[in-house]
This record gives sequence, structure tokens and C-alpha cells, in this order.
Amino acid sequence: MKEKNRPVLEIGSHLELEIEKMAHEGQGIGKVGEFTVFVEGAITGEKCIAKINKVKKDYAIAEAIQILEPSKERCSPPCKYISQCGGCDLQHLTYEGQLRFKTLKVSDSLRRIGHINAEVLDTIGMEQPWYYRNKSQYPVGLQNGKPIIGFYKKRSHDIVDLDNCMIQHPIANNIMLAAKEWIKEYNISVYDETKHEGLLRHVGARVGFNSKEVMVILTVNGRKIPFADKLIEMLKGRIPGFKSLIFNVNTQKTNIIMGKENILLYGEPNIFEYLCDTKFQISPVSFFQVNSIQAEVLYSKVMEYANIGKDETVIDVYCGTGTITLLLAKRAKKAYGIEIVSQAVEDAKVNAAINHIKNTEFIKGAAEKILPEMAKAGIRPDVIVTDPPRSGCEQKALEAIVEISPKRIVYVSCNPATLARDLRYLEDNGYITQKVQPIDMFPQTSHVECVTLMSKVEK
Repeated sequence: MKEKNRPVLEIGSHLELEIEKMAHEGQGIGKVGEFTVFVEGAITGEKCIAKINKVKKDYAIAEAIQILEPSKERCSPPCKYISQCGGCDLQHLTYEGQLRFKTLKVSDSLRRIGHINAEVLDTIGMEQPWYYRNKSQYPVGLQNGKPIIGFYKKRSHDIVDLDNCMIQHPIANNIMLAAKEWIKEYNISVYDETKHEGLLRHVGARVGFNSKEVMVILTVNGRKIPFADKLIEMLKGRIPGFKSLIFNVNTQKTNIIMGKENILLYGEPNIFEYLCDTKFQISPVSFFQVNSIQAEVLYSKVMEYANIGKDETVIDVYCGTGTITLLLAKRAKKAYGIEIVSQAVEDAKVNAAINHIKNTEFIKGAAEKILPEMAKAGIRPDVIVTDPPRSGCEQKALEAIVEISPKRIVYVSCNPATLARDLRYLEDNGYITQKVQPIDMFPQTSHVECVTLMSKVEK
């Protein structure tokens, strides 16, 4: 855009906008001429008064302060913290509207970024899209000299003091309240990130939806904290299924929540959860889908798309703690899991032993290195499943997948943009995208998970 076409917009000024569509992060998009304004809290088809909060060279960021013509899909957010907390960005949109938005987000990414014209199915939602998170991490801080616990405000490290979060498991909310009471009653030192002083940084919880087991994790700027025994007694009396209290040591001046050392103070070092009739061990640092209910939907769809037979071999790339690998192994002749994180590989082996699954092999290393070695050893999988981080698959990993040439690829993604990029590469190298199934793992937010089936093009 030429500088002379850029409108004069001042921070704090108000303007009337018509919202043409919604951005992938959930903001409404309006135009001043050809200049784009991203409006938080606005929905496609609405007319609103927007307040300008930030102006860049090619766009501006604003917030809707008055809705002049509301969308039929607008609703009143039930959470009283919605105007402050940065955790949810779609509560003003009906749940049916959220699901439609996510389907469009996926199809738009595939078409615009990847030039992929595959079938995108309707997003699978939840019957009850609230109180679903099985993992919580509440930052602790000070406000006017008083301890507070909650979540960060949008785009800041200022904490909103909460007494309830409507997407966390109710038990996690009760743990937060108990911790808040314990901090106040026993004058527990609270961490100040600007000074790098004080002890308690975060209060965490992991809850087994199906097992009913509960782990509490205190992230501490040190190796000891006073009156831990008092907190244990409070949790034993208030939290059903309380099984474990762990100190996570993080003495670094960093925004990374958890450190590398865990100290067991009470109970067991792990809890367990059941998904798809399979038992999984969860440690303080284990990767595990945060929505247990939708995780079963996701994994069932992976099994359907993999369509693995009892005489077939499957490789799970970026296998983490082996969740998908083990479910595949129950149907396959042999299942391999590849993962670069050492602790995840060890957890996967434990999970295999717990479930008496013996036709698995977990290999530590980068996929781009391990896959060619497997091919040289004569291992040719019928199916490859990959579930990479938000950044998507490494280019060399994609090259290795193409080289090993499975009949089917099942790609699990939490980022439609990198999914579209990677599907484009695979389509350019002998595969066709059959269908894409979005699944709502994160209701009330703009995030969406997808399961994609690709098949090798027959020459």
C-alpha cells in the first residue's frame, strides 16, 4: 500500500465500521478505504463503533465499543471477566457460530495458503463447551501489595484476579481458590517477575476427567516453600481425587512457566487418565490433549482415517508420549513412534507397558534422520500419522515422509496455516488431500484442530 493512501487514524479515535469478515484470530475485519482495521469483539455482518488502539503501516487494531447492527450470531458472554481476561476471544459468538467460523477458517487457509480444494467437513463441537480443560496454569502475582491468582490480560502480563474460569475444570478452579486462601493465611511469598524476587510463580493442576485423579503443581522460584503441609491438608479436605503435590523448580528469569526439576511433596509422582479404553500416565510435564472429551473424538477420527489393518505397519511421527501410537498398535501388525524429546519417549514406553501393548517401538530422534534409516532397514509403513507442533512439519521431515512413500498419510494439526503449507508440499510430491475434519478442542477460543487424510496418487 502506498503511504499516500493510508488514512489518518489516531489512537483513541472512534469510527463507524462495517465488518466484512472475521480474521483467523477471531477479530472482525473492517475497511477504511483499502486500509484494514482488525476489530476485537466484532462479528461478520455487524456495524459497530470501533476505538482505535494501535496503528501500523498497513493496518490498525481496534475494539468494538458499541454494536450498531448486531449479528444474529451474537450472544452475551456468560463470563464476568470477559472484558479483562485474555483467555477466551469468541464468547460473544454463539457456539454454532463458533463452529461455522472454525470451518471457514480451515477452508480459507487451505484455499488461500495451500491452494488446496479438498473437502472440509463441518467442525465437530461439544455438547457442553464449558469447563473442559484438564490442565491449568494460574499465574500468581501482587496487586496493591495483595496476592492475586488468575490469568493474564490480553497482550500483557498483568494478572486478572479470578474466582472462576468457565473453561477450566471445576476442580482446577477449586484448587486455585484453595491456593489463594493458603497464600493469604500463611503469608506465602509471591514472585515478582520485574524484580525476580519472591517464591510462588504459578499454581497448576492436572485433572483426569475419566480417572478422577488430580495433580497439583506449584512452580517455585526456589527449592522450598513454607507451610506446604498446610496446603496439603487443605487440598486433602477439599479436592476429591487429590493424589499428588509437586514443586516445580524454576529459578530462571524467564517467561517459560515450568523449570526442569520436579520435587514430589505428597502422594504419587504421576496420575493416570483413560482415553479410548487405554490407560495413560501423566507427569507434571507430559504432553496430553487438554480436552479429554474431544481428544477421544480426535483419536477416533485418526483411527478411522488411518484405516489400519492387522497386517499393516504404521509410523507415528512427532508421537509425543505415544497416545496415538498405542491406539494404532491395537489394530496394526506393528506401530513405531518417533519423537525427539527424551522424556516423552520414556513416557511412551511406560504407557505401552501399562497397557500390555508389545507391538510398538519408540525411537528418539528427528524424523528426517530416523525415517531414512528405517527405510534402509526395510521398514516400509502402509500409513504415516504425523501430529507436529504449531509450526508444522520440518521441511526435511516432509521430504523423508515422501521418500518412504506410505499409501496413506493422516496429518493432525492445531494450526490451519502450517497445515495448508505442508499439504501443498505433499500434494506437489505425489499425494492428494481426500478430506479434512476440523474438531473443536478449544471452545470459546479461535483455535481449531484438524485431522486430514491424504492418499498416494497411483501412477
